Amino acid sequence: MRERFEGQLALLHQELTEMGSLCETVISLAAQALSGWDKELDRQVRTVGAEIDEKERTIENLCMKLLLRQQPVAKDLRAISAALKMITDLERIGDQAEDIVEIVPHMKAHGESAKLREMAKETIAMVTDSVDAYVRQDVDLAKAVQLHDDVVDGYFARIKDSLIGMIARNPAEGGYTLDLLMIAKYFERIGDHATNVAEWVEFSVTGIHKE
Repeated sequence: MRERFEGQLALLHQELTEMGSLCETVISLAAQALSGWDKELDRQVRTVGAEIDEKERTIENLCMKLLLRQQPVAKDLRAISAALKMITDLERIGDQAEDIVEIVPHMKAHGESAKLREMAKETIAMVTDSVDAYVRQDVDLAKAVQLHDDVVDGYFARIKDSLIGMIARNPAEGGYTLDLLMIAKYFERIGDHATNVAEWVEFSVTGIHKE
């Protein structure tokens, strides 16, 4: 019985790792859209988004089976409950990447913000590292992701201030600047979700979760 349970836990780990990898892909595609949107890229984002949603359902069902059919010990119970929390954040990362790509085609033909490109790069790094922390059960890397959220928040604050100044100087550019601000906000939220994932990784290993 325990051997079967261990096999199902290994499957849970694999499914969650694959879901994390899909999130890395979709956020990278969203960042790519800033440099050049086309219908094929939009199709790819929607396809990966649908795969993320399907993974969420698969993992949720697997967790329920593990909880209902087995009697997990404390460490196993932490791993399962952390997985249930993590898939919610990972699914939202997918949704927000799709939201970014929905905005891009409606933006006017302006040069993209250099700070926004940098912010996207830092956010992608957070998502990648949070997934790697889970795969390796690396508490130090999980803590580093949590600290890095301040970097992404700093980018958002600077971009917001810059865009407010842009509107003040040229009100006619209001629509464009609001689009940029929305994209920056989505990246900031993705950073928050990566932080949440990292916190649940830490909990699954140590049993300690930050409130």
